[in-house]
Amino acid sequence: MSDRPAIHTERLTKHYGKVRALVDLNLDIPAGEVFGFLGPNGAGKTTAIRTMLDEIRPTAGRASIVGLDTHEKSVEIRRHIGYVPGDLAMYPNLTGRDTLTYFANLRGGVDWSYIGQLADRLHADLDKKVGDLSSGNRQKIGVIQAFMNKPQVLIMDEPSAGLDPLMQREFQKMMREAAAGGCTVFLSSHALSEVQRVADRVGIIRRGRLVAVETVSEIRSKAMRRVEFELDSRADASVFEAVAGVRDVTVANHRVALSLDGDMGPLLKAVASRYDIVDVSTQEADLEEVFLTYYRDKEVSA
Repeated sequence: MSDRPAIHTERLTKHYGKVRALVDLNLDIPAGEVFGFLGPNGAGKTTAIRTMLDEIRPTAGRASIVGLDTHEKSVEIRRHIGYVPGDLAMYPNLTGRDTLTYFANLRGGVDWSYIGQLADRLHADLDKKVGDLSSGNRQKIGVIQAFMNKPQVLIMDEPSAGLDPLMQREFQKMMREAAAGGCTVFLSSHALSEVQRVADRVGIIRRGRLVAVETVSEIRSKAMRRVEFELDSRADASVFEAVAGVRDVTVANHRVALSLDGDMGPLLKAVASRYDIVDVSTQEADLEEVFLTYYRDKEVSA
């Protein structure tokens, strides 16, 4: 197996006039990784994907997928990828089966028994016209067409939009199974809980710039955690506020709640020097809190 990354971008940049929608995106994503790409609407996620796939030409920089330049080999690359666009559009008068047949023919044929398995897993109705399906059921057809050729790379922009929670869980299993088989999954989303469940690494994009790329565990370990103390006597907020990394202290008689960024040691030492600790509990930050922390604290020049 080649050591080359499955997805590589090098200073990929896209400007719309004076608007810098994507700035110097550098990524290397290996085979078999689920990479979560996080940012709110307008942060540059879709621009990054469309530029990466040469759907729109970059202002600067380049990208490659499975070692192929995405501009020079854009047609050949389509044989190796599955793609769910954020603005998924299909012919409303075709059934789901007709739609999948159309895509299968473009790809030179697929294993229809595998399509049947995917449809069963997602409870997808392939015999209704696409125009008669709900948005969630249309999305299932889009997901099936991305997976059906067992691609080397899956690139998906908000792919679980409209799926109910049970189908979201099944879709997450499908992504992990694909990655276990060597497929690279590029998952652009603002569904933070989904990314937290399936991703190996996470990239956070803000105002078109990548502000972090780390494993989920690393990025959570650097984030704020919630800490609550029950003490033997009435608390003085200033004792807690004097500790580096402590924020948002609230005191209710013997109970104190706060946010902590960093090591618990100095906080416990400071509290124990003044009080007897009756009880202490901590709650690790989830990815949503991490995400908000990055957006609050990581100032990026416009």
